[in-house]
Amino acid sequence: MSGWFIYEGVGGPDPDKIRRLPGPPPWRAFDAPPVPYDVPDVDSATRRRLGDADVPMSVQGAETLELINAALYLRRPLLVTGEPGSGKSTLAHSLAYELDLGRVLQWAIVSRSELKDGLYTYDAIGRLQDNQLGRDHSEDIGRYLRLGPLGTALIASDRPRVLLIDELDKSDIDLPNDLLNVLEEGEFGIPELERIADRPGQETVQVLTDDGRRVPVTRGRVRCRAFPVVVLTSNREREFPGPLLRRCVPLDLEPPRDQRLAAMVLAHFGTGAYDTNIDLVDQFTDAEADGALRPTDQLLNAIFLAQHAARQQPERREEIAGLLMRPLDRGPR
Repeated sequence: MSGWFIYEGVGGPDPDKIRRLPGPPPWRAFDAPPVPYDVPDVDSATRRRLGDADVPMSVQGAETLELINAALYLRRPLLVTGEPGSGKSTLAHSLAYELDLGRVLQWAIVSRSELKDGLYTYDAIGRLQDNQLGRDHSEDIGRYLRLGPLGTALIASDRPRVLLIDELDKSDIDLPNDLLNVLEEGEFGIPELERIADRPGQETVQVLTDDGRRVPVTRGRVRCRAFPVVVLTSNREREFPGPLLRRCVPLDLEPPRDQRLAAMVLAHFGTGAYDTNIDLVDQFTDAEADGALRPTDQLLNAIFLAQHAARQQPERREEIAGLLMRPLDRGPR
């Protein structure tokens, strides 16, 4: 393994790894005053994707590891493209787990997603209703503000958070360009707080985060200290603008095969599972010859079904598993 790697794709969690990361290049250094914030541990979303933590499911090739670590060193987003089921979003969870960076902040993109959705939301209607009902806390504007996944990732903590912006290619045409300034500057303003920052007692306001915890925001601006580990994923459904590509480290992730596929099966089904189910693995990989699209989770579903539903009919094991390994498209791409 190369000596300069921070993330190695095996083992973890190891908090010392991220401490070995050298300081950022001058053009990617951020100096916001530190904000004390208790980051939640990895949650069930990470455990579901990684399976058994004792198995290095995220085994990666040398070039892939070089690009991932380049993004860490340069404090640049990692733009991960690949077919469905190639492990793009799992990579974000592997980074958070191995580097001990806590819960992954996830922003799932849809066609209606806007930049503000990722930054924060403001419940103006709820505040108005509380005010009309004479509730005392209606003047506490922080109760009605919640940072989104991107906004929470930019909190000025000493250790970076892992942010997964999933399936960016599904977004409206404007969102990739709208992301540029925030990803470049590492900060954003909340107009509702900026307007009242000069009022007595309103310079610093406690707002809710995507983690469900409170954090102080001063003068209406959220600024980062350690730039987050940002993983942007795409299923290759569209091209991205040049300015976004220039600010990212591109990584084209191939579907898991050979060692990566074996590690995935072992992580989810335990020691010996790969050898026990080698017939289904071969059936899955041999079917690729027709050029059709078969995501890797089809194999995991087939193995699970074969272990249970086919137990009473062992002679139909491969036939039953094959029902779940049909191509998602109708032929070569």
